[in-house]
Amino acid sequence: MQVLNKSARPVAGSQRAQGSRRSSKMPVIRAVAAVEKTLVTTKSDEVMAEARTLFPGGVNSPVRAFRSVGGNPIVFDRVKGPYCWDVDGNKYVDYIGSWGPAIVGAANDEVNEVLRAQLEKGTSFGAPGPLENVLAKMVIDRVPSVEMVRFVSSGTEACLSVLRLMRAYTKREKVLKFVGCYHGHADSFLVKAGSGVATLGLPDSPGVPASTAAATLNATYNDLESVREVFAANKGQIAGVILEPVVGNSGFIVPTKEFLEGLREITKAEGALLCFDEVMTGFRIAKGCAQEHFGITPDLTTMGKVIGGGLPVGAYGGRKDIMELVAPAGPMYQAGTLSGNPLAMAAGIKTLEILGRPGAYEHLDRVTSKLVDGIVAAAKESGHAITAGHISGMFGFFFCDGPITCYEDAAAKADTAKFARFHRAMLEEGVYLAPSQFEAGFTGLQHTDADIEFTIEAARRVLKRI
Repeated sequence: MQVLNKSARPVAGSQRAQGSRRSSKMPVIRAVAAVEKTLVTTKSDEVMAEARTLFPGGVNSPVRAFRSVGGNPIVFDRVKGPYCWDVDGNKYVDYIGSWGPAIVGAANDEVNEVLRAQLEKGTSFGAPGPLENVLAKMVIDRVPSVEMVRFVSSGTEACLSVLRLMRAYTKREKVLKFVGCYHGHADSFLVKAGSGVATLGLPDSPGVPASTAAATLNATYNDLESVREVFAANKGQIAGVILEPVVGNSGFIVPTKEFLEGLREITKAEGALLCFDEVMTGFRIAKGCAQEHFGITPDLTTMGKVIGGGLPVGAYGGRKDIMELVAPAGPMYQAGTLSGNPLAMAAGIKTLEILGRPGAYEHLDRVTSKLVDGIVAAAKESGHAITAGHISGMFGFFFCDGPITCYEDAAAKADTAKFARFHRAMLEEGVYLAPSQFEAGFTGLQHTDADIEFTIEAARRVLKRI
């Protein structure tokens, strides 16, 4: 008999018997046998108890708190390849990958090697360094929209900077985003935002000035008519449109090509700029990002995650005539002490180099397709409604009948209570999924067929009992 603590997480101890279902090489999660209803305190519980006295909600980013799936978060001790270990010694197949950056595998040996070499030279210069040029040329070469780039330290910083740039270039103040899309926590974007805001069930964030909120317009994703209506009601006032070209912050939602093509046509006709927020999709779903995958070239692009190889990083770039407005070339001011720091540049260069090798994206597509198809089949075998999808190394699923074309669909249809039960039970099985129905999942180059088959079998067992 397995006994769980209040958070419904298995407890470190002797290995749970699984018979022939698990090979010795597959990740296992351990539990102790004890009297039913016995409460056990784990190291994760202890760390989180202390953390709640130190940080708001015990975490430094809200979705980590597990609020929408229940129970305590597991506290990580280390990561390697496609696996993570918590402080209690439990091992999991990891489908978060630090929320996307670990696309070549966590603590990748090649990335670690260049980081060790750079440590000897210094971690921060606050001055130009040659690695900035190397990574910039790689980005410009691969991303269709980017003629010049500026490195920053986070995706939020990239998005708030590109918003300022759109306003400076067009001399207009309003910006159009889409309900449920998340572009970081800058004031202008915390209006009908997705991701952690949706996960926690929060209203538009307190602390955002009414004047700022009024300058942020919203339309419905995959609905061109809603976009036309907003432009008609704000004629000549909209600086630009920003969107996730594949939504990952309302769950995984794919755009129609007609939607993206329509946005490109509307923004050109209205004299507004089009920005793809590729912080999540950048270099993950294709070598040239989502814009290459869909064949739509925006005016501006924001990036992050993958291009830092696991270190904090962000970037924004686009047409040269727009980017030359950025200081010191132009009057739009933006700066950062750690921008382009040599550690992040070194890790990003090696990561993009690995992704450029033959077969990298084919591997991501194959293992992700196998994972999604397997989970869908397992759900249907047990009579659960499910809809799912993937592009390359990015995926997601909802416990409901499809289609899901926008955040409003996801919020109205998805069975979040079932997802919470599924998530907790998958942790018991040794699988670490995003702790929110409204977050995409990620695979990496180091996920193997054995990892995928282990996960599918775990899902099959879980779906039969929840």
